[in-house]
Parts: sequence; C-alpha cells; structure tokens
Amino acid sequence: MTKVHEDRPVPPTQHDEVAAAGSEFIGGPVGRRARLGGHWLSPVRVVVLVVLGMFALGMVQKLPCYDWAWFRGAGSQYTHACYSDIPHLYSARGFADGLVPYRDQFPDIVTDPKYGGMQYLEYPVLTGAFMQVAAWMTPGAGSVQHREQMYWMVNAGMLMACAAVIAVCVARTHRRRPWDALLLALAPAFALNATINWDLPAVALTAVAMLMWSRGRPLLAGVFIGLATAAKLYPVLLLGVLFVLCWRAGKWRAFGAAVLGAVASGLLVNGPVMYFAWNGWKRFYEFSQERPIDFGSVWLLISQRTGNPLEGANTYATGLTLLLCLAIGLLTLTAPRRPRFAQLAFLVVAAFILANKVYSPQYVLWLVPLAALARPRWRDFLIWQAGEIAYFLGIWFYLAYTTSGDKHQGLPLEGYQLAITAHLLATLYLCAVVVRDILLPERDVVRRDGSDDPSGGVLDGAEDVFTLSEKAKAPRYAAPSEGQRVAWGVDPRD
Repeated sequence: MTKVHEDRPVPPTQHDEVAAAGSEFIGGPVGRRARLGGHWLSPVRVVVLVVLGMFALGMVQKLPCYDWAWFRGAGSQYTHACYSDIPHLYSARGFADGLVPYRDQFPDIVTDPKYGGMQYLEYPVLTGAFMQVAAWMTPGAGSVQHREQMYWMVNAGMLMACAAVIAVCVARTHRRRPWDALLLALAPAFALNATINWDLPAVALTAVAMLMWSRGRPLLAGVFIGLATAAKLYPVLLLGVLFVLCWRAGKWRAFGAAVLGAVASGLLVNGPVMYFAWNGWKRFYEFSQERPIDFGSVWLLISQRTGNPLEGANTYATGLTLLLCLAIGLLTLTAPRRPRFAQLAFLVVAAFILANKVYSPQYVLWLVPLAALARPRWRDFLIWQAGEIAYFLGIWFYLAYTTSGDKHQGLPLEGYQLAITAHLLATLYLCAVVVRDILLPERDVVRRDGSDDPSGGVLDGAEDVFTLSEKAKAPRYAAPSEGQRVAWGVDPRD
C-alpha cells in the first residue's frame, strides 16, 4: 500500500479544529483549492519569521530587568518574572574578569560570594564555548552593569539564531507537515524561557540531528547528537531511542553509524579540554552528581509535603529514570506498530525531566520541538503549555515571596507546590496522549495519511524483525479507510 499524496503539505486548519478556530483571526481555514507552495512565503519561511517575532516578544518581556531590576536586589526581577542567569553569570563565572572557562580556577571562592562557591564553570564544554564567544563579543568598556546588559544582549542575538535553526529543522523533519512547526514558533513557554540560560544551542544541535536522521543520514545524525551532548546531557538519550527502534527494525548498520558519529564528535570536542583542563572539565559532572533536590522537581514536592529531606535523591532519581526508560523500551517492542522516532524521543526526554532532581523553567525548551513532532495537535499542546506557564510564573513569584522579607510579596509555598503540580500533570498528560497514539496508531494524526515514520529515516516503512508481541505485526503502511478518515474529520479526498 502506498502513501497518500506524499508531496502535498498537510494544512493544519483542515485537520485540526483548534487551528481552524484560531485561523479566523487571519481569514479562516485554508481552502481546498488554495495554493500552498511556490510563493516566497513558504511554510518554512513563515515559521522562521513567527519564531523570530515571538523570540523578540520574549526579549521585550525581559525589559524591566534589562533596564534596572537585575541590578536592584533579587526581589524585583522575580516580581516582574524577568529573571535570567546570563547577566549574573557574566561576573559570577569570571567572564567579566577575563578568566578562561575550565582552565582558570575562580579566585577567593570561599571569601568572595560572587563566585557562588564554584571553582570552575559548571557547564558542558560547548555551552562554555558559547558563553566565552559571547564574552569576546561583549564590549569591554563601561561599568560592570553596562557590560552585563551587553552580554545578555549578545547572548540573546546568538540564541535567536539558534531558535531560527530549530524552527527550520522542525519544519523540515516531517516533509508533509511543515506547518506543525508553528506549534514551536507560537509556544509561549518557548519565548518566555529562551533567554534565561544557555539551553538553545543543545536544542538546536538536537533538532539538526533529528533532521539528519529523517533524511537517512545516520552518521551525521550521530555527529550532531554527540555535539548536542557536549552542550547538555539530555541529547545522549536519543541514542537509547535509536537502539530500541533499530533493534525492532533490524537496522543495526544505521545505529552503529549513529553511535560512531556521536562518539567521534563527542571526543573531538571534549578531548582537548579533558586533556588540558581535567579538573575544569569534570566540574559539570561532579556538580550534577552533588546537586541536592532543587526547585520544580517531584522530589522537592515530596520532601516539602512529607518533611523527609530525601538524602538519597540521586538514587531515587536515577532509579526512576531507568525504570521509565525500560518501560518505554518495552512499549517500543510490544506496540502494534513501531513507534515514530519523535514520539519516543519526546517520551524519553520527558521521563528524564520528570525524574530529575531539579526542574529549571528553561528545561521546557528541550521538549517543545519534540512535542511539536510527536503530537502535533493544538489542543493537547496548549494544555501542556498552560501548565508550563503556570510553573514559569509560580517559581518567580515564589522566589519573590521568599526574598521580600516581611512584605510577603509573591506566592507562598502552597501556591508554589500547586505550580509544580501543574507542570507535572501537564507533562504527564502530553506523555499519556503520545502513549495512546503508540498503542492505537490509528489515532496518530501523523499517520492518518498512510505515512509510517516521517522522522524515521531508514526506519520509515521498514519491516519489523523483532517484537515481543504477536500483535506487533503491522503492514508496511496501514493507510486508514475512507470511513475512518471521515470519522476523524479528515477530508477523504486528501
């Protein structure tokens, strides 16, 4: 059985009731005879323009902090919900003093509070390189406050470029569904959190890796997974996803190429720093291990509600992560059809986030592109985004409450715990609908046109060679019947 209209882009306003309702602001859903290609404003270009516009709005939201709140005590930057690590770490991690990351040890770490008790930069190598390049581009004249402002601005420009790369990759990963990238472009949590920290370089490299895999280039996909892991730890989880998918499809050559590329690029980037500045290089991994339970995590919620300090949180978090990954692996090998790469990538990264000892608000950036590819439905995406916005506001208002003294300006502990719960439940909800799509593949909107795995590269349309269930024997393509398409609200002529 062949795919249906393989070269025709899927217009979301014809297949998504929320997108159709939202389109009334710009003239209503696209008609059946509308020309969707050939114009300068292609889907990819529209998505990039939208993500740049939303990113700029996120920068505007930080304006009170940029003007004054970052520099007038802790409380104001929290009450305005415009906090960012970037300007503070310009001085607190030695960039203002010309220190070189990983090589130079911070002076006076015991007596000088500005270094926060750190000896070396506690970020992976590529993130440290990103920070250093931004420091080199920051004008050296003026007061420290002025240079911190300029450092944030330089970083914002570089992070905006990363956002554009992410948008292009997400729009191109599913060939027939470029408009799904609007979920990413219009995600409010993406815009609000984009300039808090340096997460977008890793997200961009991960998006490139997924695009390379979707184009049948496993070696290049592995190279970018290795580079992304050198910027943040979570992208290495994609190798586990590829392992179980390639196991089920028997595509060991592709998996081996991906692993080879990841190891080679990871060693190429990390190797020199490991050799010349071992103590600085290992600080990130030591810090991750030593860090106690912190803001946003389920462990903090349990600790606060029970009064138990959970001193074994490392063991609990690691154990829960492994159990969740094992469950996802079993799901992959028993599902009636092989899950899509994007679905499993979302579930694994979400499991890592949910089980982690800390949930910083910018971690949502890791999931937004994956969610747009895994479950491109506006209703579910917006429900999840509502929970993330609640957490974004909750943590800043809680910190405002704890730093306002007797004024009690902000959100008390009980309110913050509700914000954590909202984040956890919203993420679990989106995970649940993705799992439902895997167990009931006829409900998967990406597969309604007969597609198998548009992001799967060599896995797309491949026969299964190993499963743990007799029911997991789907045909190569299982296009829905005309009656099913009508029941789902899909025009049977599409």
